[in-house]
Amino acid sequence: MKKKFLLVIPVIAVLAGAAAVALHFFTEQDQGADSAITLYGNVEIREVQLAFQDVGRIQHIAVDEGATVHGGMLLAEIDPARYRLEVQRLEGEVEAQKQLVERLRQGSRPQEIEKARAAEKAAETILADAGNNYARTEKLFVLNKISRQQVDRALSALAEAEAGLETARQELSLALEGPRREDIARAEAGLRSLEAGLDLARRKYEDTKLYAPADGVIHNRILEPGAMAAPGSPVLTLALTEPLWVRAYITEPDLGRVEQGMRAVVRTDSYPDKEYPGWLGFVSPTAEFTPKTVETPELRTRLVYRARIFVCNPEGELRLGMPVTVTLLRGSGDQPLPPSPCDEPVAAR
Repeated sequence: MKKKFLLVIPVIAVLAGAAAVALHFFTEQDQGADSAITLYGNVEIREVQLAFQDVGRIQHIAVDEGATVHGGMLLAEIDPARYRLEVQRLEGEVEAQKQLVERLRQGSRPQEIEKARAAEKAAETILADAGNNYARTEKLFVLNKISRQQVDRALSALAEAEAGLETARQELSLALEGPRREDIARAEAGLRSLEAGLDLARRKYEDTKLYAPADGVIHNRILEPGAMAAPGSPVLTLALTEPLWVRAYITEPDLGRVEQGMRAVVRTDSYPDKEYPGWLGFVSPTAEFTPKTVETPELRTRLVYRARIFVCNPEGELRLGMPVTVTLLRGSGDQPLPPSPCDEPVAAR
């Protein structure tokens, strides 16, 4: 009896060990299944239609289709002659208006004031002379040596001399006081208007050059040199490459297992042995491809949510539209990653 019992003990131990190994294996498998979510998608294609803001004949296009460009790079140019001449014309008008404003602000020059004073003295002399002449004619008229008509002419000359003196005094007063504040304000307003027009003309002149708004690849060259570019009419199509992200879809059952910022690994068929680190940057708040308003439990599992996975592509191996496989990593204390730079490696799980 003791011998049989001793023989059973090793068998039980072996079975227990096998059960423990199997339990550990299946537990690891379940944990591995719970720690990663696999998605399939494509590198997102985002395009920008590049156009001029004003009309003009295209003079030069510096890039062809497929060219890689960087933000701020000159891509095309329309004939700038008309816009340059407009800038020069307005520059002349602005300078002339500045001189006018400066003259009004400075007031009358000393020479102008002295001229007004001299005119006043001359008017006083003329008035005195006219008064003396009138007095003489009055005496002669009393003696009946001249006619009444001559007295009237002397009186008219006296009145004219008085008016001339008053005019000279007013001109001297204006010279001393200088221009009116209203005249200065009007001239300053005219200067501001011309300066605004000059700024607009300069901006239009600068807009004769078309620059790349961001890094990317020229996807389509729509117009050629010699063609007329209309405002807002596309000349080039730019496919953006920075930041680079993948469009994928998360099924409704997996929605509760993902969170924004969790780590990701992206793989492609072109480079099967290479992994590209990334992170989950966006999950759509609404479902897509919904069959109907009210779903049965079976149909609810078919709902998907659009996701955006940012991916690091320092060597430029990921191309726009390329199909990729995304693995979202869980269970490692994931922290949200900043959108750039892509300098933190993510190990494959």
